[in-house]
Amino acid sequence: MKSFRKELTFKTPHRRDYLNITPDVQKALLESGIKEGLCLVNAMHITASVYINDDESGLIADFDDWLENLAPHEPISQYRHNGAEDNADGHLKRQVMGREVVVAVSNGKLDFGPWEQIFYGEFDGRRSKRVLVKIIGE
Repeated sequence: MKSFRKELTFKTPHRRDYLNITPDVQKALLESGIKEGLCLVNAMHITASVYINDDESGLIADFDDWLENLAPHEPISQYRHNGAEDNADGHLKRQVMGREVVVAVSNGKLDFGPWEQIFYGEFDGRRSKRVLVKIIGE
């Protein structure tokens, strides 16, 4: 069994952003040479998320609106976590959207269902953050 590890780095221009990182993960899979196995993709920061869903702008806007209603950024005084930082809402949003995804690798490709894509959700952006891609298989 082979193992491959790669870190992707993102620096989003806004506090909250949603990036389709499927091409980056597919590129890592190609680099790995693995044809059959599993691909783990996880956010390496506690105010960011990796999730799978449809790449449709209305849905992404709906996610953002829903998350902001669920855990609004302001007023920051509503959160006990906020002290030196103002990112308590980002921690809560990450819990809802998840830390990681695992995708099957079949015939050297990510084995998705219809419309599935991998996204990086950023909830405390404007600085560099990492995503781990770990692929195991043959």
